[in-house]
Amino acid sequence: MSSHAGSADTDADLIAARVLAVPGVAGLHGGEFGEVATYLPGRRVLGVRLTDPGCAVHIVVAYPNNVVDVADAVHRAVSPLIAGPVTVTVEDVADSTAAAPADTLEGTSR
Repeated sequence: MSSHAGSADTDADLIAARVLAVPGVAGLHGGEFGEVATYLPGRRVLGVRLTDPGCAVHIVVAYPNNVVDVADAVHRAVSPLIAGPVTVTVEDVADSTAAAPADTLEGTSR
């Protein structure tokens, strides 16, 4: 799929789902002020910012996973979906036994 081949809604949701399916990813992260997001009508997808070309993905890694390995796996999962560079940023490391807020796990905010 090329960058923005579908709607931003479809692309951002697909990328978020693909990232959350990667073992070791505890959730998506919206950045310090929630600025890392794709803004859609009535909602936003936190942790995924579509750019032209490419995208940025910000994640939380579940401890005790290797941060570099998880980031590389996220890059490999997202790269086929988007044309251009994919930047993966690890924002935090979370205890894998602790419950994360629902918005973090879903990658969306209202």
